[in-house]
Amino acid sequence: MSYWSFYHITDDCTACGACEIICPIDAIVWNRNRTVYAIDNDLCSGCGACETICPYAAIEPT
Repeated sequence: MSYWSFYHITDDCTACGACEIICPIDAIVWNRNRTVYAIDNDLCSGCGACETICPYAAIEPT
């Protein structure tokens, strides 16, 4: 379990998948319970690629 989290995905997520495609370490995962994407904080390195690519500004720093 990670004690750090760099980013989180807000309710503005439309599940377009742009963040999943751009993530260099596959830290974006499908959240079946909410039918949107989520960030696996155990994998996320905090590079910010997902925040930059999101067309809906649904990814924010924590």
